[in-house]
This record gives sequence, structure tokens and C-alpha cells, in this order.
Amino acid sequence: MRLADLHAQDREGRVRLTWRELLVYVRQLPPGSRTHLAAGQTDGLWGLSEHLLALAIDELRAGNWQRSNEGVKRGQQSKRPVPIPRPGTGRASDKHSPERVAKRAAARERARARRASLQRTTS
Repeated sequence: MRLADLHAQDREGRVRLTWRELLVYVRQLPPGSRTHLAAGQTDGLWGLSEHLLALAIDELRAGNWQRSNEGVKRGQQSKRPVPIPRPGTGRASDKHSPERVAKRAAARERARARRASLQRTTS
């Protein structure tokens, strides 16, 4: 399939590929395709085996950390190991996603309204 098919016509003058058909093709692409990556969708990069391997590594690191800090006072223990970052979870961009920004703005507005109502009742 080529994008030129959107403008190609058959013998009767009908378009071979409609925009709706193209959208269906794009939606059915595999999660790790370049189109999904270009759109910023990294959720499908890892399969089950990659997630299980990362989980096994995290558990091994946690077990080694526990054994190395056995009998050591809490204040002198080494830091707990950080889990391996996984695609689609805990991204830095999640903090600044439009939904999170809108929720923070709404919370600020509610706090501003509460402070204003408190000042009106005390005056």
C-alpha cells in the first residue's frame, strides 16, 4: 500500500483507497511500528518476555540489596535499588501531560476559591 493509492483511481473514476481505509490501516499497525513510535506511543515497545526479564532483574537486585543490608542499622543501609524503567510507565512527560496540567490548574482554582470564601466569612 502506498499513499499514492489515495489519489489513484480505477477505470470508473473511483478512488482506490479512501481516507477511512487508510485510518483503519494505521490503527491496525503493530504497537512497535515506526508510525506509533513517531506518534510518541512507546507502550508497545516491550513484549511479555522483556517485561518478565525486567521483573526478574528487579527482584534479584532487591534480594541482593536485602542480603547486603542484613544486620545493618536503618540509617546506615545503602539505598534501595531503583527498578528498571519500562516503556509507557513513569515517563517524565507524564508529569506534564495535558490531563495532569488541567487537574493541577483546577486544583489551584478550587484552592483560590476556598481562600476567597474564607476571607469573605472572616471579614
